[in-house]
Amino acid sequence: MPRPPPPSTYHRRTHILLLLFALSSAAAAALKFKEAPEFYNSPTCTSIDPHSDDDLCSDLAVHVAMTLDATYLRGSMAAILSVLQHSSCPQNIFFHFVSSASTDTTALRLTIATSFPYLKFHVYPFDVAAVAGLISTSIRSALDSPLNYARNYLALLIPHCVQRVVYLDSDLILVDDIAKLAAIPLGETAVLAAPEYCNANFTSYFTPTFWSNPSLSLTFAGRNACYFNTGVMVIHLQRWRDGDYTAKIIEWMELQKRIRIYKLGSLPPFLLVFAGFIAPVDHRWNQHGLGGDNFRGLCRNLHPGPVSLLHWSGKGKPWVRLDSNRPCPLDVLWAPYDLLHTPFALES
Repeated sequence: MPRPPPPSTYHRRTHILLLLFALSSAAAAALKFKEAPEFYNSPTCTSIDPHSDDDLCSDLAVHVAMTLDATYLRGSMAAILSVLQHSSCPQNIFFHFVSSASTDTTALRLTIATSFPYLKFHVYPFDVAAVAGLISTSIRSALDSPLNYARNYLALLIPHCVQRVVYLDSDLILVDDIAKLAAIPLGETAVLAAPEYCNANFTSYFTPTFWSNPSLSLTFAGRNACYFNTGVMVIHLQRWRDGDYTAKIIEWMELQKRIRIYKLGSLPPFLLVFAGFIAPVDHRWNQHGLGGDNFRGLCRNLHPGPVSLLHWSGKGKPWVRLDSNRPCPLDVLWAPYDLLHTPFALES
């Protein structure tokens, strides 16, 4: 009897990813979090009618999207707490969580509902197998997680009555009212709003193959393209749907599989589609890079200026450094929002 053909690289990779997510789900179930305080709208806040059947679609609602997985669940819980604690209208906030369809979403829902009994939220299963075949290996394995690409599918997952959403990574905390960020003007045409960093070396995000090919490099002609961090974005979902931007990003990912044109995970396709076309946001809303690796004491400082959001983007996560008793100075700002039962957790 002839031997069956070996599994393709795509199917082997998909199987491994699904196995890792199953293990992550089991790990998530072992985490125990405290119950957060209940937060109420301020007297000056116009509250959504609690008896309304369409409160999700209310113009008063502030929508926040995040991904959920075991690796960053502790960070997600802290981020949620920080959003609620600093909001003037916390009862008007809806959270939209995206998790791998292969994980135990029931366990994730229970974890969120137990720590935040009054939270308005929904969990959307995301088919990681569908995107696994589009992911190219990057310089950091953490960037290859299929959930890193879930932000590209938010407009397809979230109900169509939701016009805009604030997307947040799980390794950040807010120290300001998220309603201010959600209300950032997008003008008449912008699909995204985010802080831009035009002093960054934009060319370094793409390979020499990209820049040496005029049909590719001319993509940025006349665009004044700047780097922006996709961990904090305001997204106009209806404009995204109308422009079919999910498909535009996928086209670049498919090209990357044939010709290596970039190195860093899910960021470059967003730059290719949106850089130069986004609405500006003050840098206070993404003090990023705080997760710079402190292996040799390389802790990051805050950028000059006011702070509304602290973002531990990079290799080093505050909960890992706190647990290992090797924190960076700014990690103590994250610790009060930690709901896990640890010595660093928020006091009840």
